[in-house]
Amino acid sequence: MSVKHVLFVMTNAGEIGPHHRPTGYFFPEVAHPFEVFDQAGIAVEYASPAGGEVPEDGYDASDAAQLAFRQAKAIRRLSRSRKLSEVDVLDYDAVFVPGGLGPMVDITGNREVQAVIRRAWDAGMPVAAVCHGPSALLGIQRDDGTPLLAGKRVTGFSTSEEDGYARADVPFDLETALRGEGALYTSASDWQPHVVVDGRLITGQNPASAGPLAQAVVAALEGRA
Repeated sequence: MSVKHVLFVMTNAGEIGPHHRPTGYFFPEVAHPFEVFDQAGIAVEYASPAGGEVPEDGYDASDAAQLAFRQAKAIRRLSRSRKLSEVDVLDYDAVFVPGGLGPMVDITGNREVQAVIRRAWDAGMPVAAVCHGPSALLGIQRDDGTPLLAGKRVTGFSTSEEDGYARADVPFDLETALRGEGALYTSASDWQPHVVVDGRLITGQNPASAGPLAQAVVAALEGRA
């Protein structure tokens, strides 16, 4: 049996907004999916636009999964992420974009990221993103010029959640932007887990959704979705 591989597309951005808020990827949104994939025997590799070290945010040592990831060799590999331009996404079985505020800086609208996601999508691969990670899906077009998101059921960090978290720092409202591209957006109550599976497109609303989203990706890779 061949081992499945998931490519995590990471941010290199360490600050955001007019107040220079420190940011990066949100630690539990990598730690919890990694735990799920690792337990399922699925390998994880990391790439980012610039390659190398990726900044982090939101680490909580009281969370066993985060503490385990902090102490694992996997985080050493994360500190030496591959440069996205040197990666062929077809070498992998799925693509996942974690959140944190960082993706809104250097992932959203990044043509290289868009090309990777479009190539994965066209190849029939699962494409997943959580929290602010779905911002990576914005601006991607189908061959006929319509947004990839048009008519797709999705979720992501909600307007209500942003109002209580980083409204003064983010460049746009993610829920509004997703709806603006024709996505059929839904959300749960603030900070509650919510995962939407629309075929091969798998999205999660917030940090609490990261683990359940990874479980949905595993199901897709195992043909159970």
